[in-house]
Amino acid sequence: MASKPSTGSDGGPRTNTRRSTVNRLSAENVTLAYDQRVITEQLSVEIPDNSFTVIVGPNACGKSTLLRALSRMLKPSQGRVLLDGQVIQSMPAKKVARTLGLLPQSSIAPDGITVGDLVGRGRYPHQGLLRQWSTEDERIVRESMASTGVAELADRYVDELSGGQRQRVWIAMALAQQTPLLLLDEPTTYLDIQHQIDVLDLCAELHEEQGRTLVAVLHDLNHAARYATHLIALREGSVIAEGAPADIVTAELVEEVFGLRCQVIDDPETGTPLVVPAARKARTTAAAPAGVAKS
Repeated sequence: MASKPSTGSDGGPRTNTRRSTVNRLSAENVTLAYDQRVITEQLSVEIPDNSFTVIVGPNACGKSTLLRALSRMLKPSQGRVLLDGQVIQSMPAKKVARTLGLLPQSSIAPDGITVGDLVGRGRYPHQGLLRQWSTEDERIVRESMASTGVAELADRYVDELSGGQRQRVWIAMALAQQTPLLLLDEPTTYLDIQHQIDVLDLCAELHEEQGRTLVAVLHDLNHAARYATHLIALREGSVIAEGAPADIVTAELVEEVFGLRCQVIDDPETGTPLVVPAARKARTTAAAPAGVAKS
């Protein structure tokens, strides 16, 4: 069953004042807003080190907003985001970029740029007056393209590529930053099912084989349950449940978070939770008002 927010002695919500002493990335009691519209209020999360954490929830629940705050793109109006024990907003941008990479939801490449040049831009945080482009940078760019399967595209223009190829190129650029933490905002958006699986398989390899900590926002709960080692379920800006998918993905959680009646079974391929929505007739019958004949 999904966990409920705790309450204080007055019956109101208890403020979570825990502080991460182990994990590198966390948010403490953050209130996040665009203009005057509050998206989340006093939200606290910790990203387990060496995890593949996936944030799920219905549209407009605050998933991408939380990711933007964790990546330093959005400053909390209250509370703080901590990276290695420091308030992330107070850290120099280049220092953050050497620790944390971000793949935004809709990345647009400059016109006329090649794959190799775009991936090379991932080395920018490591450049400076005393350190210019080197053979080490060249090696890292080559390895990043090879590990994402785009090495043969190095001389191609990015705007000539398919959606799946472009997404792999953006991931290669993020890898070239050589950050231990990588944040991805809906990395499978606009991709067909084959390319969605390709991208998620690549993310799993980065986590399992390179030991990187990944945080992703995904819309597909079954994909999240299959690939994540840690799941955070949001609704209306609050954490409803978090933990290993096998521990928290239940029919009750899905109905509470998404308002969807379903069964949760074992995925025949992986053994992870698989959400099977109730048939349309079963859903509409259950939703019929009292006193109305159910056909």
